[in-house]
Amino acid sequence: MTNPEPPGTARPARAAGYALLGVAVVALVIGVVSLFTGGDGGDVGAQTGTPTSGESAAPPSGQSPNPPSDQSQATTGTSPDPGSTTTRSSTAPTTSTAPAGSPSTTGAPPPVTVPARPQVRVYNNSTIGGLAAKASDDVRRAGWEVAEVGNYPQGQIPTTTVYFRPGTEEEASAQLLAQALRAEVKPRFEGIEDAHAGIIVIVTNDYRGPGGKV
Repeated sequence: MTNPEPPGTARPARAAGYALLGVAVVALVIGVVSLFTGGDGGDVGAQTGTPTSGESAAPPSGQSPNPPSDQSQATTGTSPDPGSTTTRSSTAPTTSTAPAGSPSTTGAPPPVTVPARPQVRVYNNSTIGGLAAKASDDVRRAGWEVAEVGNYPQGQIPTTTVYFRPGTEEEASAQLLAQALRAEVKPRFEGIEDAHAGIIVIVTNDYRGPGGKV
């Protein structure tokens, strides 16, 4: 027959057993809670998915990053978004420039109209022989064609004169020829008004020609 435990030692042993049992229960509860809450806790930004300051959030699994910019689209040949309002011109703007050395139309003087030069007939009304031939040479050198050289014996002409038919283009040409010959210029008078068309020059004793000498 065993000896019974002393009364003083049974109670402390029983209390220690209860304490160990309580610690085991607490550890079990903590383990279960940790299992359902996902383990140890991190910072708030990692748990909620919100990026912390100075960092960019990585795209979720299976989702592509942000679409490329317009520059990368142009490089890879991808056409821009049809809904985009931004357009690009494939050609540079052209400017129209006048070629170097070309005349400017702004402020240009009007073209000079050169009158037609009809044929000229030269007649001598002086006492100097060969004066009409000398005058005809001066007429040719001035740029006119001489059609006839002769004498004009019908009356006295007061001074060497270039005659034209009024209302015709002969007037402007007669003005130029008279300046070249240093002579008078007048419309035809009655004695020669029905003569051949063209300019008539009647030279007299005062004829000196372009050089001022006979």
